[in-house]
Amino acid sequence: MEPDRKRGVQEPVQKLNWTTIALIAGLALLIIVIAYFATRGSGDQDKLTGNEISTTAARAGNQKACASKATYDLIKRDLFRRAAQVRGSDQAAYEQLAGYAVVRMENPVMESENASTGAVNCSGSLSLDLPPGVAVVGGRHSLMADVDYTVQSAADGSGTVALLRNVDAIVTPLATLSRTAQPVQESSSAAANEVDRSEPGPEASVTEPQAPATSEATPRPASARPSFDCARAQTRGEVAVCSSAGLAALDRNMAAQYARSMAGATPEQQALLRRTRDRFLGYRDRCTDNRCIGAAYVGRMREIRDIMEGRWQPPR
Repeated sequence: MEPDRKRGVQEPVQKLNWTTIALIAGLALLIIVIAYFATRGSGDQDKLTGNEISTTAARAGNQKACASKATYDLIKRDLFRRAAQVRGSDQAAYEQLAGYAVVRMENPVMESENASTGAVNCSGSLSLDLPPGVAVVGGRHSLMADVDYTVQSAADGSGTVALLRNVDAIVTPLATLSRTAQPVQESSSAAANEVDRSEPGPEASVTEPQAPATSEATPRPASARPSFDCARAQTRGEVAVCSSAGLAALDRNMAAQYARSMAGATPEQQALLRRTRDRFLGYRDRCTDNRCIGAAYVGRMREIRDIMEGRWQPPR
């Protein structure tokens, strides 16, 4: 016989916990919503749109503009045009020689682009190789500089132009261009034995461009016109400059740069320009050849620019 259960003790009753049920239902609903949005996208959602494809293609085209042969030809002709302006003569000769020079650009980089105008800003290390038979002061046949340039459409719609910056290291010595040797004239017998080159063979692609044989293609040795009066030339450097049209062109260019800088300089910069000018003149007058003098002028113009841009450091 089972013992009597104690009065007041009831069987455990499982009651429904509505709070727990609500939490479970909310979690299930959240999972459903997440799954819906995760699977809503189409299979094309990761593909580039038409506008994005066009933008990418345009950027690739702009990058090529910095390194195209057409751009290099524009740069080369502008360098010779500027050099002729610095020299003050022989514009036609410089234009002709430009066709025989070679421009190379190391590491051309697109720095930025203007979407509204289509202008592309580029930079690179430029090398200009002169044709055989001509050289700049000092006998150099190659000129190099790190340059910036912008490729854009001409304002008059005539085509594409290249706007150059930081090219003084090339333009200034290029203004001193002169003939170094007379072209060798082949005898009639040698010409008769020469292979017909009317249709170049494989070796023709690696030959250097030849300077034209006509004297009109080489800048003429004009009378020297430096920034000072040659009738009063006394020092060795002054006499050398008065005897060389190329050095005279360098002197005029440097004197013009000095005058512009003095006009816009602070009192401190003016004092520094005067002090370094005296040192430059002393160095120039101690030079024993034109190559040294030409290098002194190029260095002085770089020094003036550094002073005005706040980058000049006193020599150690």
